[in-house]
Amino acid sequence: MDAQAKMTAGSRGVAVLRDPVLHPDRVEVWIPYREQLGALGALPGSVHLSVWDGRGPTPGDPAQVEAWVPPFLPGPDIVAQLPNLTGLRLLQLMSAGAEVWVDHVPARVTLCDARGVHTGSTSEWVVTAILASLREFPRFTLAQGGHRWDHTDTGTLAGKRVLIVGAGDIGEAVCRRLEPFGATLVRVARRRRDGVYPVTDLPWLLQDADVVVLLVPLTAATRGMVDSRFLARMRDGALLVNAARGPVVDTAALLAELQSRRLRAALDVTDPEPLPADHPLWDAPGLLLTPHVAGSVHGMLAPAYQLVGDQLRRYTAGEPLQNVVTEDY
Repeated sequence: MDAQAKMTAGSRGVAVLRDPVLHPDRVEVWIPYREQLGALGALPGSVHLSVWDGRGPTPGDPAQVEAWVPPFLPGPDIVAQLPNLTGLRLLQLMSAGAEVWVDHVPARVTLCDARGVHTGSTSEWVVTAILASLREFPRFTLAQGGHRWDHTDTGTLAGKRVLIVGAGDIGEAVCRRLEPFGATLVRVARRRRDGVYPVTDLPWLLQDADVVVLLVPLTAATRGMVDSRFLARMRDGALLVNAARGPVVDTAALLAELQSRRLRAALDVTDPEPLPADHPLWDAPGLLLTPHVAGSVHGMLAPAYQLVGDQLRRYTAGEPLQNVVTEDY
């Protein structure tokens, strides 16, 4: 980050100094959707909004844009637009993950994620995936489709040991939702803190876990962290839940464990993604798979735009921004 362009203020707060070369009385902002504009709240008169989803003709001169909010879960074609925004100072994401942007953002630009926006929906998905897997809902759904009364006993969440790998905002929300089910919760983060184990303790923590939940950001350190050695340390019959990013898991290694029926998994993300129609993961036994929908819920745009509005008010006032991405997340 350019030290002349920013002043550090708090662990994830940074105040961005506006460039005097740009229009002093007009802040050009591009946002991706027309819906829920009211959720932005009252904005300073200097803020001029234009809607652009990253495709097709631009609504103005890209060089004049100071703040850009790209679409949710953008593809490479959206990221490729970044070099055209030569006056950009603030890039505010609508996703909690920033991995597709961190290697492309110039030093003059402050990158902020949407930490907190998807906490509720993603933690709901994790709880749903755990319960559906342990209570074997996919099996019963298939039986329903075949008009079969497939009565059988299933597992239960009560008494299970759940290992949360990634004890951040979403991880804590998952813990709060799981506590009433009578599960034992174990938290893991990069560094040790009260009530949280360091990631270096994973080798022995994995051995006793019935459920392992992945909620880590995708970084150089976490890419492929769930490899064959990681999976081999998990106890027989354990459930792996990935609500992080697909490349955190070695797909071939996980597929081998699923095909041997030693482990089970619930995945909202895959590597590759989208998963090709002929990929063997589709037919892996013991797998519950959803197409990256943990944060995709009705009404998601309102809290996202509330965050955007707050960031724009902070930016124009020269106040510290929230959710500034550092160390790749």
